[in-house]
Amino acid sequence: MIVASLKGFRISPRKIRLVVNLIRNKEINVALTILSFCNKKRCALNIKKLILSLLSNWEKKYNDDKSNLYIKKIIVDQGKIMKRIRPVPQGKSHRIKKKLSNITIFVDKKK
Repeated sequence: MIVASLKGFRISPRKIRLVVNLIRNKEINVALTILSFCNKKRCALNIKKLILSLLSNWEKKYNDDKSNLYIKKIIVDQGKIMKRIRPVPQGKSHRIKKKLSNITIFVDKKK
């Protein structure tokens, strides 16, 4: 089993989970095809890059055929929160929370 992770991704975890649920427990080739036609382009592009990085890790470690790989597990956790301030009337301010995400993907071989 091979693992790759992306930390500090500037999209909230709730939005990423919409894309991740489409490719969970799918084969790698099917998952890459789904991501290329997904509506959430920015999120799908970064997950696609993460999967391609995972495939290169697989080649370096095992030197094996990667046609029968599948996504075993994907975890999307909340990372840090960037706190910003938005000015509002009468000299006050409201706090804005910009959420970051951590994504971890596990790939394994089908038996």
